[in-house]
Amino acid sequence: MYREVGIYLNPGGGAFQEAVSSEIYVDKTELIQYTNRVLKTLQKYICVSRPRRFGKSTAANMLVAYYGRGEDSRGLFKGLKIEKEPSFDQHLNQYNVIFLNMQDFLSRTHNVDKMKALLEKRLLRDLLRAYPDVDYLDQTDLIGVLEDIYAECRIPFIFVIDEWDCIFRENKDNAAAQKMYLDFLRNLLKDKTYVALAYMTGILPVKKYGTHSALNMFDEFSMTNPRQLAEFVGFTESEVKSLCRRYDMDFEETKRWYDGYRFGNLEHIYSPRSVVSAMLSRCFDSYWNQTETFEALRDYIVMNYAGLKDMVIELLAGKNKRINISKFTNDMTTFKSADDVLTLLIHLGYLGYDYTAQEVFIPNSEVASEFCNAVEDAGWESVINAVRRSDALLKATWKGDSDAVARAVEEAHFETSVLKYNDENSLACVIALAYYSAREYYMEIRELPAGRGFADIVYLPRKNHPDKPAMIVELKWNQSAEGAIEQIREKKYVKALEGYTGSVLLVAVNYDKSSKVHQCIIREIIC
Repeated sequence: MYREVGIYLNPGGGAFQEAVSSEIYVDKTELIQYTNRVLKTLQKYICVSRPRRFGKSTAANMLVAYYGRGEDSRGLFKGLKIEKEPSFDQHLNQYNVIFLNMQDFLSRTHNVDKMKALLEKRLLRDLLRAYPDVDYLDQTDLIGVLEDIYAECRIPFIFVIDEWDCIFRENKDNAAAQKMYLDFLRNLLKDKTYVALAYMTGILPVKKYGTHSALNMFDEFSMTNPRQLAEFVGFTESEVKSLCRRYDMDFEETKRWYDGYRFGNLEHIYSPRSVVSAMLSRCFDSYWNQTETFEALRDYIVMNYAGLKDMVIELLAGKNKRINISKFTNDMTTFKSADDVLTLLIHLGYLGYDYTAQEVFIPNSEVASEFCNAVEDAGWESVINAVRRSDALLKATWKGDSDAVARAVEEAHFETSVLKYNDENSLACVIALAYYSAREYYMEIRELPAGRGFADIVYLPRKNHPDKPAMIVELKWNQSAEGAIEQIREKKYVKALEGYTGSVLLVAVNYDKSSKVHQCIIREIIC
């Protein structure tokens, strides 16, 4: 009788058991419904790339527990969503699963050639122990051994490979090592009849060389387009609402801190590790910055590519920026433009991406705070000064001190003079950055349809700050602040606040091109 278990071969469901037994476990087992559907088809090669702490390893451990022949794992899935699916029984514990954490092998060898040798040596030991009676041609040839086992036993293999891209993160400049590694994976997996499924996870998508990929058989599910697996990227809004009710946490604050990733019809995907940490600690804070990728943010945003600094400032001000992601080569060193740098930041989770509009944006307050830290550490003192002064500007607005507001906006303009300042869009960027601290109290809405036009920026008080007045900000470039106030009234912008009751501040800001002076008028009305 074969002993079909080992360290890497059918290691069992212990790791998934830890996840299911944790105080917070969000059921993502319906991922198995998709993997079952693509088993032993041309779509059996799956590469899932996500930022740190987005549940990649938990999903990998789940697949290991479900498919592996080493033990009966039915009890692990009792009461979970996948148990109700018709394919659940058909594939449960029916395959030889090989689970490889590439980071573990690399950390022990620090060399791709030695890493490959160690991996083959240890995996071969598992295979030969589990199947000692197979007639092998060469017991030192990993691929040959896999082929011999499958030919005799007809039990397909499922490969689950975690941290697949560690080579490209830790050997960034070693092209020869990267090529050797990719060749190894291709030879192990591509066009092999013993492969029923290959599921790889990492931060980066598959490395591209020119227009081709060394692993072009893989379907990619990335942060730029997770496709059918979008709901498994992070927590959905309904899942977060359920956790907020369970832990009596404010949903609106949770949304402000951790929401913001958009994928097709899924407008709201939350950072999972951060949500869990906030629920368990009963405290909203920046938790994701404990990962090592955050330490590199400063180094990326100060790269000297044309327009990059301008784009980072505009992103910090809350704008969306259109970029071209198609030329990114899926590594951490080959950059030819600002768009390449920003595309990497999407994959690292620093930026959200709207696939339809092809625009990037800072997704939430947690990430925005890290951008502020990175900007400060990068020596962009002038930009961070505008952010620091935003609290004083907001208080001056609440007091109706139009002169103080005009001065503060003027200072923000000076601090962000790197931006082109020749139209209302540029002025809107400066205003949004100057009112940075307002995001703690308000939902900021750009060009909200209102009456017979669009209000430039509307600040609606969050539910947990009902004492704050709503604000409608109308911007003019080389016209007049009084004209902006009249426009708010004539176009009935206040209708945009239908359902809101309370004080509304009408804030009109104009920049005079000749005098290079900002004017501000503030009027208060009651809805």
